[in-house]
Amino acid sequence: MGVGKVAIVTGASRGVGAGIARGLGELGYVVYVTGRSTSAGSARGWAGEILPGTVAETAQAVTDLGGKGIPVVCDHADDAQVAKLFERVAQESGSLDMLINNAAYMHPQLVEKKPFWEKDLDAQKILDVGLRSAYVASWHAARMMVPQGSGLIAFTSSFGASCYMHGPAYGAQKAGIDKLAHDMEHDLRGTGVVAVSIWLGPQVTERAMSAKDNDPEQYEAFMASAENPEFTAHILDAIDRSPERAELSGETLIGAEIAKRLGVTDRGAERPSYRDMLGAPRAKNPAAIY
Repeated sequence: MGVGKVAIVTGASRGVGAGIARGLGELGYVVYVTGRSTSAGSARGWAGEILPGTVAETAQAVTDLGGKGIPVVCDHADDAQVAKLFERVAQESGSLDMLINNAAYMHPQLVEKKPFWEKDLDAQKILDVGLRSAYVASWHAARMMVPQGSGLIAFTSSFGASCYMHGPAYGAQKAGIDKLAHDMEHDLRGTGVVAVSIWLGPQVTERAMSAKDNDPEQYEAFMASAENPEFTAHILDAIDRSPERAELSGETLIGAEIAKRLGVTDRGAERPSYRDMLGAPRAKNPAAIY
């Protein structure tokens, strides 16, 4: 269990990030919850409906579940705000055990069945808040973790890194963060710090339920076996405690598969892997060129 361990979960006002933060709270973590939402109604679903969730609400849920939630309003497009986040964690907690890079720009046309040139150009902002922002946060995290000789840097990814999913900007972001984990492992090797990317299955989130309502033919079957996002938190905690953690570092892991390997369930249920349907992660490549 992660009692007393310190984690940062980015993009945790709602959705997957909020669920991961809650899951870490269930395990007793101190969780710095980052996001931009300070009032309800600041985000909308795919059909324009108002989505619930703020950083303060998520932090309170972490505390209510047995951890300690600390809300931090942070725009991960702003490097200065991100730097202040890590400075605060260092000052208040003195260490950092886990960074979960989850923040990503979700364009309102993301799930529309249109070619990329018929969507607004702003869809590419996921390459800023989602890929670049994950690099920046990981840079700060490594500068805290390496001197202490321990830590886990994680990226929430998806099968969209391999198959066509939501268009090329989304796919490039997911493939990019998988590669960040792969290459960061090379640099982190021997430091006690590990990096992994996790392919999530369908998630029970506010936006996912909106997508199902908008396109039930595409999403209803997936949502029938969808993962609770707290499941991913429990997987990451198990990876960090595993004697195999160094071997797993640099890997892109299908959450449902590594959960089964490590004995983690989603509220007692095993979740399916979509490997056969949607593809497999790329294997680690041992070659290195400087």
